[in-house]
Formats: sequence, structure tokens, C-alpha cells
Amino acid sequence: MIEGIEHIGIAVRSIAEGRLFYEALGFKISGIEDVPEEGVRVAMIPCGDSRIELIESMTADSPIARFIARRGPGLHHLCLSTGSIGDDDQRLRDAGFRLLRAEPSRGAGGCWVQFVHPESAGGVLVELAQCDDVGEEGEP
Repeated sequence: MIEGIEHIGIAVRSIAEGRLFYEALGFKISGIEDVPEEGVRVAMIPCGDSRIELIESMTADSPIARFIARRGPGLHHLCLSTGSIGDDDQRLRDAGFRLLRAEPSRGAGGCWVQFVHPESAGGVLVELAQCDDVGEEGEP
């Protein structure tokens, strides 16, 4: 069940450069984390009940590097918070929507994540994230 917007992902050439705008508005970065499985470094910026995620490529061939090469920096994805990623994953599969991973996997902050292909979501890359069981092992 979708609970709200978890974060909005913004692709940046560098977090050091990208953060300047948000800090000028009075925002503060709550943490920076490397996500080697995705080839990215992310900076989380609390924004009300949600967050802004700045995403920097760590490798020349990561999905973020390819995204920036094609489109330049900017809005990358919308992440929705879910209380049951396994149920939402299955519900979308059963309805014929295209998901990018065979099953949910761990992402930034240890959250369980799944991505919906933009072709199935009105042209928007949508991430689903379940963060309430961070740190627990096993299936989502």
C-alpha cells in the first residue's frame, strides 16, 4: 500500500555542486551514502515529510552517468513509500506493468526498492521503497 512520496531523485554531476542551491534555500543534507551496487553516491535532504535525493555517478557507466549524458542533470525519478513492497511488486506484475528488477532489492539506506519502467508509469521512472524494516535480513 502506497503511503506517500518518499523522495524525489535529482541526477547531478556532483553532490558538491548540486547541494549549493538547496543549501542556499536553507536545506541541510542529513547524510551522504555510497551505493556501490548502483554505482552512485546519494545525498539526502529532508523536505517536510519527504526528502530530496541528489544522485551522483561514481562510475562512467552507471545508469545515472548514462542519464546525465543523454538528458543532462535534472529530475530522475519519483520514489513512493510503501508499507509492503512485496505486495505492491506482485500487484503491479499481475496487472502487466513493467518492473526493472526481477524482485525488490536493497537500495540506499538499506531500504527495499523496486523500479517501475517509465513506459508503464506515464513517462516517469517510479521507485517504490519500503524503509520500515531497514536492517532486517530476509525477504521484503
